Amino acid sequence: MSTLTYPLADSATMLRRNLVHAKRYPSMTFSLIVMPIILLLVFNYVFGGALGIAVGGSDSAYIDYLTPGMMLLIPAYVTVGVAVSIATDATKGIVNRFRTMAITQSSILAGHVIGTLIQALLGVAAMVGVALLIGFRPTATAVEWAAAFGLIALLVIALTWLAVAMGLLAANPESASNMPFPLVMLPFLGSGLVPTETMPAGMRHFAEHQPFTPLTETLRGLLMGTEIGSSGPIALAWCLGIGVVGYFWSMAIFRRQTR
Repeated sequence: MSTLTYPLADSATMLRRNLVHAKRYPSMTFSLIVMPIILLLVFNYVFGGALGIAVGGSDSAYIDYLTPGMMLLIPAYVTVGVAVSIATDATKGIVNRFRTMAITQSSILAGHVIGTLIQALLGVAAMVGVALLIGFRPTATAVEWAAAFGLIALLVIALTWLAVAMGLLAANPESASNMPFPLVMLPFLGSGLVPTETMPAGMRHFAEHQPFTPLTETLRGLLMGTEIGSSGPIALAWCLGIGVVGYFWSMAIFRRQTR
């Protein structure tokens, strides 16, 4: 094998381990993916009548406005599972056992990231399926759908590296489950549910300058044909920035704990 083949093979082994673990213990994966779909149904059927007017359409049109924002809930929710999984491995000594083995050390974390990406994209696809059943009518071409899922994949990878660092820092799985809470709340505090123009001044300023608003507007533009403007480059910059910070932060903690 070449020097590149070993890390890829080790990462594939760790990916299989995480997928098997998710299959044997599906309760957390199920809740992290199903909860955003339940919220989609609640917001559409319970609040859609009132909120649909706020977005300038009828209650039946609210699902078209709501779905792109709700698709970003799953990347935020899966960070909880990643942090808990990493903290569980660390506190049970599994990570220390892997460190004594002749494997690429970074593959331990890479397996978590890639496994989470697969689960998150399947969850987003399931949410889109449910949204289509209840009236979501996107106008996107195949290329725009690919761009939308590419943007979501980039966000999942970025947030997952941030969650890996949180899991390594946490004292136990219980505290790890609380650390991603700000990330879980951010999609609700942007333009995903209602336009930011309807918010009070302070909240509006926060909503317009937090990462999930440009991400939501970019997804909405790709899927529904609305104006994207500068949201696209800003969304990509947020994803790359969060991903770079999360990767180097988690790797620094991992190396420090190895010594």
